[in-house]
Amino acid sequence: MRFACITLTHAFILLVAAISPEESSIKDQIDIRRSDFPPGFLFGAATSAYQVEGAVLEDGRSQSNWDVFCHTKGNINDGSNADIADNHYHLFMDDIEIMHSLGLTAYRFSISWSRLLPRGRLGGVNQLAIHFYNKIIDNLLLRGIQPFVTIFHHEYPQEIEDRFGGWLSPLMQEEFLHFSEICFKYFGDRVKYWITINEPSLYAEMSYEKAKYPPARCSPPFGDCASGNSDVEPLIVVHNMMLAHAKAAKLYRERFKSKVDGVLGITVPALMFVQMTDDKNDMEATDRALAFYVSWTLDPLVFGDYPPEMKYYLGSQLPQFSTEERELLRDSIDFIGISHYGTLYAKDCIHSGCVCNESSCGQGDDRAIRGFVFTSGERNGVPIGERTGMSRFFVFPRGMEGIVHYVKERYHNKPMVITENGYSSPAIEDYNLLHDVKRIHYHQSYLAYLAQAMRNGADVRGYIIWSLMDNFEWSSGYGPKFGLYHVDHHTMKRIPKLSATWFAHFLANFSLFDANFSLTISFRNKNISRIQSE
Repeated sequence: MRFACITLTHAFILLVAAISPEESSIKDQIDIRRSDFPPGFLFGAATSAYQVEGAVLEDGRSQSNWDVFCHTKGNINDGSNADIADNHYHLFMDDIEIMHSLGLTAYRFSISWSRLLPRGRLGGVNQLAIHFYNKIIDNLLLRGIQPFVTIFHHEYPQEIEDRFGGWLSPLMQEEFLHFSEICFKYFGDRVKYWITINEPSLYAEMSYEKAKYPPARCSPPFGDCASGNSDVEPLIVVHNMMLAHAKAAKLYRERFKSKVDGVLGITVPALMFVQMTDDKNDMEATDRALAFYVSWTLDPLVFGDYPPEMKYYLGSQLPQFSTEERELLRDSIDFIGISHYGTLYAKDCIHSGCVCNESSCGQGDDRAIRGFVFTSGERNGVPIGERTGMSRFFVFPRGMEGIVHYVKERYHNKPMVITENGYSSPAIEDYNLLHDVKRIHYHQSYLAYLAQAMRNGADVRGYIIWSLMDNFEWSSGYGPKFGLYHVDHHTMKRIPKLSATWFAHFLANFSLFDANFSLTISFRNKNISRIQSE
């Protein structure tokens, strides 16, 4: 089957029919347009292989680390799995048509390690996987959409984990290098944009500190696991990831970059932080939070070593790079991928006690691995911004300008791409899932602050929404919904939300303000009143 494309005329009618004065009056809308960004600026949407593909037992794919994790009772909040997910493996052509109908110029997706190299270096290349990803790449390019390819997005063959412990072992560097080489060899003649690893520090935190991702290792106070060391293992994992990235970057530049004059970067989790109080200790804690959350990954890949803040507080626990490794790491990225969802308060835990007693903070903030910084979305019981469907993500649009400014200043304005930014509706909004006015306002406001950062000189080259469609959100299952499209998992039909309509209009450089009228609509009873402007 083929899902019908949205026409701009019908889409505008849908957009008009859903805006309410309670949530988003026309006067409150932000007049942000495509033309506020430079020609050639990439606008896209994102997914990742494990979250959308499904088909876990088809066409030679091996069992992955996430397959094992999902089928262990209690690991996924809603008890679900990604065996079918959004069935993108079979419906990718329909999804590409959706992207084309929206007017996207980029699509960020990842290559399944378990599908492409089912046994890692010990086995051959799965030619059916090559054929599958070739079809995606070729059909994107045919429609003027740039493939933005992530090599590692949290998923790899379980055999690798069983053999030597995955990212805890230096052997993983060579496994990743081989995986990268196969991706470059088969797809590098058409793919211009590469991300080696998605959010290394977040992966280390969730897998080896909090045990929310496989292999689910941890130690108190972060959790009670059968094995693991939450204070040390995340540092080892990121260390191996940094060196794996650097080796892949060297290979790409020497052998594959010239084919299409491509660029290669990495994506970092980039929450913004603001001080809890005006106390100078909290001001310093805010700087530490940014160093431990953002610069942990970026400093090695730009300057060749870990942030001074981390060296000072972690001491000998922080692995060291050799002289040769520092040279390999330095300037090993062409651009910085920023994954930004919100802003948190930061409070010093060195000179005062820190106790977590609400959902937006975490245990262990008063330890060195967290920089002795307590982070929370609340201050005195008041949230920093509107709550979303994720406990740590609050709507705080100014944070976009803040994080871009931080990266611009610390890394000498190296080119940036916003590789993820998105809104997950709270569960209480599920009754009105398709009329996602708050998601529209979220993207409008974050784009407005991004445009402001760019007017102030930040070299940002693209903005990619997370996500194209609702999908399997890791250990949260199918609860959180970030998509521009809803997926009916009974029929697998992709159903456009109002935000898809808005994004298509935005990309066509259409603004509600062009219509020269104001609108008041009650979307609870769906009554529409049109008031012509005088």
